[in-house]
Amino acid sequence: MYSQNTNVTPTTSITILGTGTSQGIPVIGCDCKVCQSDNPKDKRLRVSALVQVGDVNIVIDCGPDFRQQMLREKVVNVDAIIFTHEHTDHVIGVDDVRPMNFRTRQNMPLYAVERVQRDLRSRFGYAFVENPYPGAPLLELKTIDKNTPFEIKGIEIIPIEIMHGRLPILGFRIGDFAYLTDMKTIADEEFKKLKGVKTIVIDSLQQREHFSHMTLEESLAFAKKVGAKQTYLTHLSHVMGLHEEVSKLLPENVEIAFDGLKFQV
Repeated sequence: MYSQNTNVTPTTSITILGTGTSQGIPVIGCDCKVCQSDNPKDKRLRVSALVQVGDVNIVIDCGPDFRQQMLREKVVNVDAIIFTHEHTDHVIGVDDVRPMNFRTRQNMPLYAVERVQRDLRSRFGYAFVENPYPGAPLLELKTIDKNTPFEIKGIEIIPIEIMHGRLPILGFRIGDFAYLTDMKTIADEEFKKLKGVKTIVIDSLQQREHFSHMTLEESLAFAKKVGAKQTYLTHLSHVMGLHEEVSKLLPENVEIAFDGLKFQV
């Protein structure tokens, strides 16, 4: 998976940058017990993850809290960003790669399917014109698809198509780790790509039914089917409930992820 002139395979380290739904938690103006909680684990920025293999930094999704997440984790540079889909809470932070552009004097590679690339070109058109103004983000689109594994600096990434309601989006597998956010269902052929995964992060919006996200019950059933040693739940809504209360409902090998959670695979 990792092409280096060494007999040692670097450890894959994961930092969960954000675990909240599109509104984040607390929600503006909400006085519910979750939004008013003093527990730091109930404070959730928009979903994103940092995957570090050796000295390579790969970010999955780049939402409105990207700048804050990079500052919190003291990340100086990112080698690439890979996108699950084009919704605002997953892409709108792209302009904030500029300090990294200025430091490295290199374009930021953005890996996405063609549909997501069209959206990025529309949202950040000023960065893709023939002569962008000085200071615009330096972006380089890289096309991926559900059927073809790709590499970033020797690290193999396997795209996995999942359904976000009726919208086909991507999850990703890197070695023994898989990340599937904003998921409702998955086809049998795509599920096969998860065989043998040891640690997985999956979508779990709330306890009541939702048309495009898994409920807690659905997430637990999916986790059991995957059979990973460890499952983390992400993309939580404030109506899911308090972190500590919901945690008591989970089996031993399933945990609610929280912002800043770090683990190795």
